[in-house]
Amino acid sequence: MPADYYELLGVSRDVGESELKRAYRQKARENHPDANPGDAGAEARFKEISEAYAVLSDPEARARYDRFGHEGLRGGMGGPAFDFDLSDIFESFFGGNPFGGSRSRRPAGPPRGDDHETVIDLDFAESVFGADRPIDIRAQVRCDDCGGSGAAPGTVPTVCSVCEGVGQVRQVRQSFLGQMVTSAPCPRCRGIGEEIADPCRSCRGEGRRAEQVSLVVRVPPGVEGGATLRLSGRGSVGPRGGPPGDLYVHLRVTESDVFVRQGDSLVAELPVTMLQAALGTTLTFETLDGPRELRVAAGTQPNDMIRLNGLGVPRSNGRGRGDLHVVVRVDIPKKLSKAEAAKLREVAAERGETVVGGPDPEGPSENVNQVDGEAHARNRRKRRSRR
Repeated sequence: MPADYYELLGVSRDVGESELKRAYRQKARENHPDANPGDAGAEARFKEISEAYAVLSDPEARARYDRFGHEGLRGGMGGPAFDFDLSDIFESFFGGNPFGGSRSRRPAGPPRGDDHETVIDLDFAESVFGADRPIDIRAQVRCDDCGGSGAAPGTVPTVCSVCEGVGQVRQVRQSFLGQMVTSAPCPRCRGIGEEIADPCRSCRGEGRRAEQVSLVVRVPPGVEGGATLRLSGRGSVGPRGGPPGDLYVHLRVTESDVFVRQGDSLVAELPVTMLQAALGTTLTFETLDGPRELRVAAGTQPNDMIRLNGLGVPRSNGRGRGDLHVVVRVDIPKKLSKAEAAKLREVAAERGETVVGGPDPEGPSENVNQVDGEAHARNRRKRRSRR
């Protein structure tokens, strides 16, 4: 049977986090392989201690262990199996991997190139339907003379004589636990793993050079202002044949004087006169897809809406487009000619509606302002006669 984790670390079952950590540090120092060279038993105990700490320091794993024991960690009681890496645990405490291996040694190779950013301005229609926009950026491109290797034509890079192509060098230092091994980028090849005896004259051994690059950005339909497009591999190439970076294109969209975007829908206004709204009419409205005939029904009220299906913004999932909502705006004239006013008063009288300056539906009546003026004049004449 596997040893009890609490007994391995010498702690009680209600141990707290800080006490658990102190106990693990002490046990790890005592049983570390560097402190016990050639002792296979110490290395086995060290692995068991690290395993115990990995479980007890994880609240979820500890709860499963307390309830089901070792079977709970293997998934035997319906729970997920517990997975951990002992080298991760040790590195978090002591900064190294006691079990060797190449875990802390990064793979050799030239570094990745830089990313770039640019901005594209779109008009409203381009943001709805998409567009192909040419742009120019200043970026690092592969040197044609050396093919990106950095070595002069006719020569090739050789394996670094310091790191032997690994790209890193190992350093050994003494600690209270014994010898500790750490890794650092090779100072000779800068982590690439290769060195060049005869650099290319055109790029000075970089394998790349800066140029003005022209390309076409395909803006998809339905983008919004503030969105960013990522073009993988369209940034600068890395030195000495390293992979290219990415290009990030930020989009700015000019607002429309006619349309307002609401998600996948467009909203616009249709101005009509009060007579057109009352009697009905057919008007031509210019959509983003071209002119459309709109029928305004008789009796249309202000803010009534006419929907044009499928004339909105293309949906991001590629399933059709949103709708165009045309809101009716009824314009009331601020001034009327005498003839127009008279005709409208006649209409008001026929409908039994009282309007300023119009006849009473029960019979003719004088203008209120005119009646008030005549009464005022009579009062003035009476006051004069009394004098």
